[in-house]
Amino acid sequence: MRRWSFIPAVMLLAACAAPPPAPVDDYSLRPASPAPEEPPDRYTVERGDTLYSIAFRFGADVKDLAAWNGIDAPYTIFPGQELNFRPAEPVRTAGAAASAGSGGRVRTEPLPEHESPERTGPEGGAAGAGDAARTQPDEADHAPPPASQPTRAPKPAATPDSANSGPLQWQWPARGPVLSSFDAGDASRKGINIGGKSGDPVYAAASGTVVYSGSGLIGYGELIIVKHDDRLLSAYGHNRKRLVQEGEHVRAGQRVAEMGSTGAPRPMLHFEIRVEGKPVNPAKYLPSR
Repeated sequence: MRRWSFIPAVMLLAACAAPPPAPVDDYSLRPASPAPEEPPDRYTVERGDTLYSIAFRFGADVKDLAAWNGIDAPYTIFPGQELNFRPAEPVRTAGAAASAGSGGRVRTEPLPEHESPERTGPEGGAAGAGDAARTQPDEADHAPPPASQPTRAPKPAATPDSANSGPLQWQWPARGPVLSSFDAGDASRKGINIGGKSGDPVYAAASGTVVYSGSGLIGYGELIIVKHDDRLLSAYGHNRKRLVQEGEHVRAGQRVAEMGSTGAPRPMLHFEIRVEGKPVNPAKYLPSR
């Protein structure tokens, strides 16, 4: 009798010694955007990059990045091309000095005779006084083109962008609940996360032109970036399927993707608005619900 009464006591002690159940993570509240990368001094273009995706990755303004590298619209870049992430130092050529009082223009007036170096005229003789005012052309104007093939470059929109013809009309890019909000003090919360089911529609939040459609930015999954004007971009990450291509003009409310979980722990839309490359709170632009 005592032997059988001992068994429940042993079972009770074993139950008390068992470890507590593992905690359950609430993924619905966890931010799903990567912390921004520190801009490098130089970046080597990879296949699939666009100038917009590179600027977005490092939180830079695409206009600055283009200016620093002498790239004109539509911002064609090449695999293997090296991009500066800093303004280039001005180049001083022999025989000409930059004039600080003329806004950085090259000095064109003749040097004093005792300072003028010996020059050769068109026929091999001594240069005339008029030749002393000539300057060498800017080396940047004659830079050789890259030898490799260009990466995907956004095509110009076939029609004028309506975003440039009047105030932007913003709307919510998805219908689900907000899972996490923007936090300027948290580098991993550069936008908002909107919940839903896999396959739910994702809409363009305002009219614009698609400048990136791909999966080359780590942490964003299948990503779409839309340019609305010279300052504003919006981004749509973690999609299951992208429905628009680079260079395509989209209208506010147009379906651009299907919600998914690429690069995220659950189906959701990661949505950002950036002004001159810097993330801002989308709640300041989206209408109240």
